[in-house]
Amino acid sequence: METVRLTTSEAIVRWMVAQRTRLEDGTEAPLFPGVFAIFGHGNVTCLGHSLQQAGDDLPTWRGQNEQGMALAAIAYNKAMKGRQIMTATSSVGPGATNMVTAAGVAMSNRLPLLIFSGDSFTSRIPDPVLQQVEHFGSPSTTVNDAFRAVTMFWDRITHPAQILQALPAATSQMLDPATRGPAFIGLPQDIQATAFDYPARFFEPVVHEVPRPRPDSSEVVDAARIINEANTPLIIAGGGVHYSVAEAELQAFALQRGIPVVETVAGKSSLLGDDPSYIGPIGVTGSEAANNMAAEADVIITVGCRLQDFTTGSWTLFTNDNTIFVNINTTRFDAQKHRSVPVVGDARETLRELASLTSDYHAHDAWTELAADNKEGLRSYLDAIGTAPADGEPLSYATVVRAVNDVATENDVCLAAAGGFPGEVNNGWWSKGIHTFDCEYGYSCMGYEISGGWGAAMAHRERHDDGDVFVFVGDGSYLMMNSDLYSSVLTGHKMIVLVCDNGGFAVINRLQIGQGGEPFNNLLSDTRRGGPAAEDLVKVDFAAHARAMGCYGENVSTIAEMKAAVERARSADRTTVIVTDVDPYTWTEGGCSWEVGVPEVSALQSVTDAKAAMEKAMADQRMGW
Repeated sequence: METVRLTTSEAIVRWMVAQRTRLEDGTEAPLFPGVFAIFGHGNVTCLGHSLQQAGDDLPTWRGQNEQGMALAAIAYNKAMKGRQIMTATSSVGPGATNMVTAAGVAMSNRLPLLIFSGDSFTSRIPDPVLQQVEHFGSPSTTVNDAFRAVTMFWDRITHPAQILQALPAATSQMLDPATRGPAFIGLPQDIQATAFDYPARFFEPVVHEVPRPRPDSSEVVDAARIINEANTPLIIAGGGVHYSVAEAELQAFALQRGIPVVETVAGKSSLLGDDPSYIGPIGVTGSEAANNMAAEADVIITVGCRLQDFTTGSWTLFTNDNTIFVNINTTRFDAQKHRSVPVVGDARETLRELASLTSDYHAHDAWTELAADNKEGLRSYLDAIGTAPADGEPLSYATVVRAVNDVATENDVCLAAAGGFPGEVNNGWWSKGIHTFDCEYGYSCMGYEISGGWGAAMAHRERHDDGDVFVFVGDGSYLMMNSDLYSSVLTGHKMIVLVCDNGGFAVINRLQIGQGGEPFNNLLSDTRRGGPAAEDLVKVDFAAHARAMGCYGENVSTIAEMKAAVERARSADRTTVIVTDVDPYTWTEGGCSWEVGVPEVSALQSVTDAKAAMEKAMADQRMGW
């Protein structure tokens, strides 16, 4: 057997370079298009050296924070529909644990992410090394064990030969739609440096394809029978539609059968906003239009959904006790939730098989007309709240989203995350292009926005010749993580960032007072202060801050100024940050009930009243796994 002598780090890099992937359009590309890296003593001398030697064969991009790098990788991988896997590496210690949050984002959203972290020495001779956290009764435990809870694959390499199994196994797990999620590999410092005679064939090129598991024929027959007997069917499009590249099949299936379609946050832009089958977004951050249809539906067909509480309204949304769920999903774990009729298989292939068995079906005209009426009502409402306010009145999230959506093209991407924006962009952004929306709401990770925008801009450059990535971020998330503004300038991956300053964590303030509490520690005006901010609140100059990191930055106060700034940003040669103040108490309404913990007893009557209202809202909560 022919062998080649390499260090473990060299072998990892050489193997990654040899891995190829088949993209959705059939073209071939690197499976691992690059590595986000911040180097420290745990990875710089070995893995870092090997990455330097690889050069353009495996490009290395330097971030400013390990969490931000991994979030950027997730956004890239999401934009590429899981068919390419951007990687992140850090040193041992705080660099590693910074990435735990990002791993949670990938885990919650069922997205691939490969993380390499340095680790302490397997020999233990130098122990305790710098940044090592010692466990007195468990010497093999390191901070890297924290990744076990937020990864689908976890391994620590304690011998160079182990990567022969670990790397293919991790890759298979990340590409399989049934097990897709993050993978973690710990690399002890002495093992990274150790040489081994690896089989030469281990480094031969391999072209990977995301598998498309076909559903069991009996499950398809059962689902088709239920659909053919439905009076008021509804389709919920989830993120799985995108990862299966099933948008065209979904559009045709719904239109030919007159079945209305609503979208989850992850599934948004599965259909265009003006598609006749599309009604609106569903759930807590959704619309009355979609939720009204869900309440009356007798058959609900979910395509690639996790059925998260924000989709189901904590299972209060489906008030018809006789509603039957048909869940199409690649994982049985999701497909069989809440006594559903499961169809375990790839979304595209399953829809094709269901189409042949339901070709004669069409929903009643009255149901289709009701859907159209609900959609028209939603559009009228959004038109009303999206208009520019009178002179002197503050802008709202809705007016900002509408202003940008008005000038957006089919190749522009909308990206947002936690806080108040999910409800606003989910309602107010009407998709002009397929798969042009990314709102991280599986893990609801504040700070995803700017880092994710950087990663999405990288992917966007490869997907389109034109178009921009619009990042919507509140002042709270901006303050949490903003350093990848500089990363975007440093690497030349331009984005347009819209910062809406509402004076703190305004949407949580809304929840706080909405459940009977008093404003406390959310808005900056209600936060304990001292020093120069004690009397006069010191405001952050976000535009100046952005300019300090090499971006263009400007403040606007009207919709006309906003649209003009967007046009300037389009022609700019780097990231532009556009800042505006918005009203902290004006929100897009709609949605449905959502269960949160409200105290059973309280000195505040308003809290007691809120508890009673919550119990009433949950009275008809659908139960059962």
